[in-house]
Amino acid sequence: MEYAQLLELAVRARDKAYTPYSDFAVGAALLCEDGAVYTGGNIENAAFTPTVCAERVAFFKAVSEGKRAFKAIAVAGGKAGAQPDPLVAPCGVCRQVMMEFCRAGDFDIILGDSAENMKVVRLGDMLPLGFGPDNLR
Repeated sequence: MEYAQLLELAVRARDKAYTPYSDFAVGAALLCEDGAVYTGGNIENAAFTPTVCAERVAFFKAVSEGKRAFKAIAVAGGKAGAQPDPLVAPCGVCRQVMMEFCRAGDFDIILGDSAENMKVVRLGDMLPLGFGPDNLR
């Protein structure tokens, strides 16, 4: 799958986000090594702490289905009901979840609002000196 297609799936996943408090909808589309794609939207909670980001929703859906090898994730976010912002990056918690399942130098994060306006960043560049499973071996 081309990254432009993956980003389009992330943009569409925003429509399913549940954001009654921030009104900031984020969608993610996670590409597994085997070509499967899992999407997610952020899900807010009145207590705030239980809120979960779109990226983690996509990862947890994939992992709960037995997936463990991932190639890339696309992320798109912005005001609900409006066009996505040009660049919305994953939060630190989401980057840490990515570090749990992905090799920092081999996992791509696609950011943008369209195929014409996207940026590809490696996880290792977004989370330098990240802590992951290899640190515990």
